[in-house]
Amino acid sequence: MRRARRTLAIGFLITALVACASGEPLGPVVPSDPDTDPETVSASGVHFSKVDYRAIPNWRSDDIRRFLDLFLRSCERLRQRFPDEAFGRDPRAGRVGEWVRICDEATRQTDARRDILYRFLESRFQAYQVSESGRDTGLMTGYFETELNGTRQPGTDYPVPLYGLPDDLIVADLGAFRHEWADTTIAGRLLNGRYVPYYSRAEINAGALHGRDLELIWVDSAVDAFFLQIQGSGRIRLADGTSVRVGYAGRNGHRYVSIGRELVAAGAMTLENVSMQSIRAWLAQHPRAAVDMMNRNPSYIFFRLLQGAGPVGAQGVPLTPERSLAVDTRYVPLGTPVWLSTRDPRDPQRKIPYERMMIAQDTGSAIRGGVRGDVFWGAGPAAALAAGHMKEPGMLYVLWPRTAADRGPG
Repeated sequence: MRRARRTLAIGFLITALVACASGEPLGPVVPSDPDTDPETVSASGVHFSKVDYRAIPNWRSDDIRRFLDLFLRSCERLRQRFPDEAFGRDPRAGRVGEWVRICDEATRQTDARRDILYRFLESRFQAYQVSESGRDTGLMTGYFETELNGTRQPGTDYPVPLYGLPDDLIVADLGAFRHEWADTTIAGRLLNGRYVPYYSRAEINAGALHGRDLELIWVDSAVDAFFLQIQGSGRIRLADGTSVRVGYAGRNGHRYVSIGRELVAAGAMTLENVSMQSIRAWLAQHPRAAVDMMNRNPSYIFFRLLQGAGPVGAQGVPLTPERSLAVDTRYVPLGTPVWLSTRDPRDPQRKIPYERMMIAQDTGSAIRGGVRGDVFWGAGPAAALAAGHMKEPGMLYVLWPRTAADRGPG
C-alpha cells in the first residue's frame, strides 16, 4: 500500500492554517460522541480517585483467569517499548518498566488459584475510579466485527468500494505547536499550494477518489459499508468462498456526525429507540433518503488488509470478545486493566449487571471522554445484537502500578 500519511513541516503548517482555501481557519478534528459534545470534554474535568477494592461493585466476581491470559498477551506489546517511557500522560500510570516487572511476575501466576490471582492484582495495582466533571457515570456502548459480502473486482452486484488510505491525505498534530491543542489533529490535502480539508463522505461517494487505484475490496451494500466504517474493522466474505479481514487505516478528518441523532432531529425515531438495528431498518425502508442521511456524516474511514486471526485493535493486539475495551486514550492508556461496571444489553429489562475485568486495547472516533467505554463483542449475529443495543450507563475503574501511586495527578 502507498505510504500512509505525511507530516507537515512546521513553517508550512502555520502558513496553511492561516490561509485555508475557504479563508477561515480549520477547526480541530475531534469526532463527536453520540451523547456528548466532545468540545466540552477537557483534561482538567477528568479525575482519577483512589478507591479501596472493596468499594468496586462486585469485585472478585469475575473469572480472573480469563483476564490473566489477555493481560499476558498485552504484555508482549509493552515489552517492545522503552522501559523509561511514560505509560500514559498521568504520572500515576507509571512507566513502562514498572509494567514489565508486573508482567514478569504475572507469568508465574498462570497456575495460581482464583483468590491468589485477585490478591496478586490487588498487591501490584492501585485502583482508581474515573470521574468527569463531578460525574462517575458515563456512556458504555458496544461494537463488533461485522461481516460483508464482497469481491476483488467491481461488478453490478458489488458496486461499493472500500478504499485504502490515500497518499495525498496529510495529517497534522496541532499539539506540536501549542500545548493547549494537545491531542488535536487536522487532516487535509494540498490544492494549488494551499492546505484544505480532505474530501467529505459525500464527495468521496460522488467519485472524488475514482481512478486512483485505491480500491481494496468491492462490497454489495452501501449500508453495510457505512456500518463497517463505524465499527472500524470487519470480515469480507468473497465470492470465491474465501474471506479477508480489513481494519482501520485512517480517516478523512471530518467531524463524526451520528445519523441516529440526525434521525431523531428529523422526527424519524425517538432517542430511546435509536440502535444499530433500528437505524438499519430505517435506511432499508427509505433507500432514496438513506443516501442523503449517510452523507450527513462527513467522516470517512479508510481501510487496510489484515493478516492473522481476529481483528486487531489500536494497541496492536488481536481483540478478545467481551474483554477488549475501546477508550479515549487521552485519559486511559492502551494496555490499562479496567474494571467495567454496567448493565447487560442482552437483558431486555436491563436488570442484570455486567461487571468484569477488561483491558483498554482500542479506541474510536466516537469514544470521547474519561468515563466512556466501548465493549468489543466479537463476530456473528449474537455479537451484532448485543453491540447494537448497548447504550448503558456505567462506571470505570482503572488499575495502575502501586509503585507510581504517590506521584500525583498530571
